[in-house]
Amino acid sequence: MQRENETIDELLLGNLRLLQAEKGYRFSIDSILLSRFVKTCADDSVVDLGTGCGIVPLLLAKLGSARQLVGIELQSQMAGRAERNVVLNGLQQRVRIINGDLRNVRDLLPDSCADLVVSNPPYRPVGSGRIAPEDERAAARHELAGGLENFLAAARWLLKNGGRFAVIYLAERLPELLQQMKGAGIEPKRLRMVHPRQGEAARMVLVEGRMAGRPGLLVEPPLYIYQGEGRDYTAEVLAFYKDDPDD
Repeated sequence: MQRENETIDELLLGNLRLLQAEKGYRFSIDSILLSRFVKTCADDSVVDLGTGCGIVPLLLAKLGSARQLVGIELQSQMAGRAERNVVLNGLQQRVRIINGDLRNVRDLLPDSCADLVVSNPPYRPVGSGRIAPEDERAAARHELAGGLENFLAAARWLLKNGGRFAVIYLAERLPELLQQMKGAGIEPKRLRMVHPRQGEAARMVLVEGRMAGRPGLLVEPPLYIYQGEGRDYTAEVLAFYKDDPDD
């Protein structure tokens, strides 16, 4: 199952085991935050746009009771790794990986098939910052194969009326995110700013919207990642890594 230049990493959260590239794309805390931000129900059908190694649908399958979860990944090598992660964790009955381009989502999945669409999309425009030399990391960070508008167009196609879209994105691009969500017919309903520490500006933002939802945005308390000046996680973030965050 494990191939050359891959690692197998164990995550206490959900008792997941994950194959990852040694030097390519590796999931970050953003995936954990997004998975903890959303809630799923027993009959939910969930789609993850740009699933990478499959971490988000795997976590949602372990932590919740969604009926079916699909991850769409453009890069064939990463999609293959995600498929092996599904098998490694015994979740073939609930999680499916599609190797395809979300810009052609109409060829991949039927319309109005999802109760929830989630995404941790690339958040740097091409020409902004240094592009990673590894193809996997470059496509995960920079909009080399589609920008925010493409992810939202795919979500619009997939979501049922009243379905939810959840995303983690750069805080500095929040106005653009909210504007494009509304333009896609997805009304922003929940928002949480993510700060490295208290007293520091937000770096990321978590947003959930509802397809054809009514106006009205709940701004939740800010989330702080680290305590003080060090690299120790706050109690809230540490709890995210437990199966029961209330323990």
